[in-house]
Amino acid sequence: MKKISLLGATGSVGLQTLDVIREHPEHFSVVALAFGENIKTALPLIHEFQPKLVAVKNKQIADQLSNQLDSHIRLVYGVEGMIETAVHPESDLLVNAVLGSIGLEPTLAAIKAGKTIGLANKETLVTAGHLVMKSAAEHGVSILPIDSEHSAIFQSMQGQDRSAISRLILTASGGSFRDKSRDELSEVTIEDALNHPNWSMGAKITVDSATMMNKGLEVIEAHWLFDMPYEKIDTIIHRESIVHSLVEYADHSVIAQLGMPSMLVPIQYALTYPSRFELKQTKQLNLWEIGSLHFQKVDMQRYPSVSLAYHAGKIGGSMPTVLNAANETAVQAFLSGKIKFLDIERYVEMALDQHDRIQMPDLETIEAVDKETRAFVMKQIM
Repeated sequence: MKKISLLGATGSVGLQTLDVIREHPEHFSVVALAFGENIKTALPLIHEFQPKLVAVKNKQIADQLSNQLDSHIRLVYGVEGMIETAVHPESDLLVNAVLGSIGLEPTLAAIKAGKTIGLANKETLVTAGHLVMKSAAEHGVSILPIDSEHSAIFQSMQGQDRSAISRLILTASGGSFRDKSRDELSEVTIEDALNHPNWSMGAKITVDSATMMNKGLEVIEAHWLFDMPYEKIDTIIHRESIVHSLVEYADHSVIAQLGMPSMLVPIQYALTYPSRFELKQTKQLNLWEIGSLHFQKVDMQRYPSVSLAYHAGKIGGSMPTVLNAANETAVQAFLSGKIKFLDIERYVEMALDQHDRIQMPDLETIEAVDKETRAFVMKQIM
């Protein structure tokens, strides 16, 4: 029985993680879970999975929830509550499925506590990859990727000589606006952006997919996860989302991981690694039914967010922290109707341009840069 701590239980990845656990009750149990403020969704899950610890966003949410929980469940809140969830003494594995840089501190705490990490929170590595991977190495902790692209790369590396890898190739659907020109993007709506052709995801990630910043962030994440220079990480647009990513080796052999679009597969693989369990909720891939697969090179002029991410990643230091914080702030402003779609990348570029890189930022510096960047972007928007 593998015991799981789960951050972001009511989000898309969190709910699908619970689907996997529900399908294999003889192998997994939930000992601690954290969510923000969605009590309506969380309460039935708490009753079903009976964790020993529940963490929520703040004291107000905790007060609303407290009289609805069984007496054996301990209730905590805030960042400290997330950290308690992450380091729960009975847990074997932390699934970090929260959105945003708020997932960083709990991840670092879990690593120091010796927990295996199932990572779906890309901002953790984008903002502080040097700290996270150094700490994981020092504590002998495995970080198992849950993003479909990074899981695909990880799976394509199994049994292979990693020193013979010549290139990582991340695939991208192209997002909601892949068939639109730059000129056509000037007046697209929030509803348009959230209409993803292939995947069902949260609002922020869906917008990131539309700008392709999601792919840029994944490039930075891949750099840290697989210790790969940016010059050896490519991105391509693959409309069908059947090939989830590829690894090229020194002899130009390319190994790819394929499957129907489903986050359940990478989630379950992180939970069961190195084993594979049956997954009844997913569809079998019959390539003859798909018919054909399409690929095209990413146009950096069409998708400047990808270029900005490569730029920030190669400069390194505190620049990826700025990239992420500016993007989160601008995307939220777009979703709130305060700015237009094309303004997102403009504010990200402004934030990068005004920042003086800090070479090797510690956690306190990263948090300060994150806060300063968000304030800068909000000031420009106001």
